[in-house]
Amino acid sequence: MAKSKIEHVCSACGASHPKWSGQCTSCGEWNTLVEEFATDPLPVIAPALSAPQPIGDVDPHTSAPVPTGLDELDRVLGGGLVAGSVTLLGGEPGIGKSTLLLQLLAERAGRALYVTAEESAQQVRQRAERLGAVRPELLLQAETALPHITAAVADTAPGIVVVDSIQTVHDPALGSPPGSVVQVRGCAQQLVQIAKQRNVPIVLVGHVTKEGSLAGPRVLEHVVDTVLAFEGERHHALRLLRASKHRFGPTNELGLFEMAGHGLIGVPDPSELFLGDRRTGVPGSAIVPTVEGQRPLVIEVQALTTPAPPNVPARRTTQGVDTNRLALLLAVLQQRARVDVRAHDVYASTVGGVRLAAPGLDLGVCLSVVSAVNDRPLPADLVAFGEVGLGGEVRQVAHAPRRAAEAARLGFRRAIVPRSSPDADGLHLVRVATIAEALAAAGL
Repeated sequence: MAKSKIEHVCSACGASHPKWSGQCTSCGEWNTLVEEFATDPLPVIAPALSAPQPIGDVDPHTSAPVPTGLDELDRVLGGGLVAGSVTLLGGEPGIGKSTLLLQLLAERAGRALYVTAEESAQQVRQRAERLGAVRPELLLQAETALPHITAAVADTAPGIVVVDSIQTVHDPALGSPPGSVVQVRGCAQQLVQIAKQRNVPIVLVGHVTKEGSLAGPRVLEHVVDTVLAFEGERHHALRLLRASKHRFGPTNELGLFEMAGHGLIGVPDPSELFLGDRRTGVPGSAIVPTVEGQRPLVIEVQALTTPAPPNVPARRTTQGVDTNRLALLLAVLQQRARVDVRAHDVYASTVGGVRLAAPGLDLGVCLSVVSAVNDRPLPADLVAFGEVGLGGEVRQVAHAPRRAAEAARLGFRRAIVPRSSPDADGLHLVRVATIAEALAAAGL
């Protein structure tokens, strides 16, 4: 007989503790220990997935990705889903995770199993009709018990399985309530084992916390092969798909979708979307070419400054720009370029809801802030990119020719770049060594 016991499990790392304490001794996080009713599982030895063999005899083509039919998703996955892989898709409620996966199953040939553990089968059917995803080979199961889900996979032998969501699936043998650390960890490990044994790709939908990180123990991200983050503002149509972990390819690619009435539409030319409603001649606006993975983007960075109330610390508010990075750049402008920003509230954002943390954004942020402080617009045909150091120097960033080529394609003619940047066709490059030289070159 399996024995039951009370243990305290860290919600951050999944480590077990015999008694409660304020800090997890495994990961160091505070106030993360949760009391769980755990059951010691019976010792079961799973069958071996494969026999030992020389590494040279392993066929590398068995892990080749299979295209999903969604170009933007394939871009992030490096070509598509790999047989036997487990992918975790996280995002805020209502951002479009279920819509994306239904479109994936509609485009993929062969039998597919969609397990809805949150919504009713009728709700999923209505969404599938709106998306045009109703087809005979798409099987739908409204179930939360893991044994019933594994039995359905064995009976139907699908080519792909989607479980929405992993936090609502439970295994009665584990004893803990659904969504607990023990349940999420145990169910995920069993689904990973099924994916490897049956060589079928499984996609898990994951909840996120208010901080934007995946809910549940950190071990959930360790056991899966790929972790995708679906981001965006609910009041904006733009959706961004990124990979924070991918065992079969790079993690620096960016997929862009636009939410429409009939589902998500891939955005093949995001620069046109970001600059579609741009107004020229407005102070505080700077155009920055950047590169996400293999995709060049040209975005607009906006800044707004207002006098701070007397005896009140100046505010620094950002959207799409790292707040700490903005504070650092303001300090550089204050000390190295003699631009007084201490008495100003500064607001900075990237247009379109895109979030960027690349250092190549630094020069554009500085130019937009100074433009707003001086109430003097930047030239309409000017772009800028480069990293700004604490000494006020402007440093080179990667993929400078690709950034310049994308800006030239959109009609821009001049670019303020670091002094060591290589030559580029289609743009007149103004090379600068310091932030003070960059401000002078921009007429600020």
